[in-house]
Amino acid sequence: MGKIWAGRTNGTVNKIADDFNSSIRFDSRMYKEDIKGSMAHATMLGATGIIPKSDADKIIDGLETILNDIESGNLKIDFNAEDIHSFVEQTLTERIGDAGRKLHTARSRNDQVALDLRLYLKNEVNEVKLKLKELILTVCDKAQQYKSAVMPGYTHLQRAQPIVFGHHLMAYAMMLLRDIGRLKDAEKRLNISPIGSCALAGTTYDTDRNSEAQMLGLYEPCQNSIDGVSDRDFCIELCSALSLIMLHLSRFSEEIVLWASWEFKFIELSDDYTTGSSIMPQKKNPDMAELVRGKTGRVYGDLMALLTTLKGLPLAYNKDLQEDKESIFDAFDTVNSCLSVFCGMINGMTAKTEKMLLAAKEGFINATDLADYLTKKGVPFRTAYKTCGEIVSHCINSGKTLDQITIEEYKSFCDNFENDLYEAIDLQNCVNMRRSLGGTCTESVEKQIEYVKKSVTAN
Repeated sequence: MGKIWAGRTNGTVNKIADDFNSSIRFDSRMYKEDIKGSMAHATMLGATGIIPKSDADKIIDGLETILNDIESGNLKIDFNAEDIHSFVEQTLTERIGDAGRKLHTARSRNDQVALDLRLYLKNEVNEVKLKLKELILTVCDKAQQYKSAVMPGYTHLQRAQPIVFGHHLMAYAMMLLRDIGRLKDAEKRLNISPIGSCALAGTTYDTDRNSEAQMLGLYEPCQNSIDGVSDRDFCIELCSALSLIMLHLSRFSEEIVLWASWEFKFIELSDDYTTGSSIMPQKKNPDMAELVRGKTGRVYGDLMALLTTLKGLPLAYNKDLQEDKESIFDAFDTVNSCLSVFCGMINGMTAKTEKMLLAAKEGFINATDLADYLTKKGVPFRTAYKTCGEIVSHCINSGKTLDQITIEEYKSFCDNFENDLYEAIDLQNCVNMRRSLGGTCTESVEKQIEYVKKSVTAN
């Protein structure tokens, strides 16, 4: 195919330079958006009388045929073309003649590529949101299953206080719910139409940019043509939101890797989402969680690439902006694949509730409840805190847990202890007493699940 810009030059470029300049290897995935954008543009051109209605109809019919042929496999995209926009326009002209040459009236590749990218990412955002919702509901189901399973809660990776496994899982559901909110907020700035900005200065034709935006399902046209062709804030904003999704998946993955280890053995992952060792037959490796954790850095890199590409660009369009696509496409591809595998991994995960409970009993994680017991008996909290620390030290030296030492031993530390202390430090009671909003009792976890499910439905 010849160059659509031939004229000022003969359109001949050194082969190495031509390959370096070409973007069709990666922008060909936007063929559908490019064609639909061109159909809306042709409709507008015909409706406003900028080109004859008959030519507009021929263009639309030709584009529809090209789309159908690509999707059926009857038309192969020519990767020798410079970009997907050139390929579609030149194929159209070959098929319908001079009417095809009128399609590019009142637009430039600068606003065309900006439009295609927005339309493509709009669909990608919807796919990520659907996968996030599926994962959130899977986490909620797993939290419902283990809403009463006692485990140690951690700070500094040290056993801290008793919680239920469902409560811990719901923390991730809340993170993922915020991720949906960030994507929805970014959509407000994504769904703006740049088409009609042309190269940078607008056009002398009496176009109807509002109707063209509406045809494409976008909120409104951009209000400044220079900004319309040079804006890639939406790529950075979306990649930032994707990076936070990966951050949350990575934190979750880290805990899954720990929980699945023999040192914890809090969970068992399905064989479908683990691998073995080529030399050690006993191994069951959490490779999917590790890969998600590793791919997080990849998405962070995509974000840094976008930020660096844009940081020094003068207005308006520069060829540097061709570099936006590979980064944002890779970020979406990575997040989509991670969400897909994560959902199945969580769905097949089984909690070892007995092991969790045993770890909770061995960690003195009811010491805060013991201090609260004394406080409720009138002992100042700081005095109660010191006394209970001494009792924990005594337990460690004697090889006992808090529920194994006698009432006489307790009274040797403080006369305020009574037999009801054993009920106060029972792990299940410690959990059930934490009824504050967002707390770890079973009833609170159920409310959290209800809140998240309603929020997912509303979104």
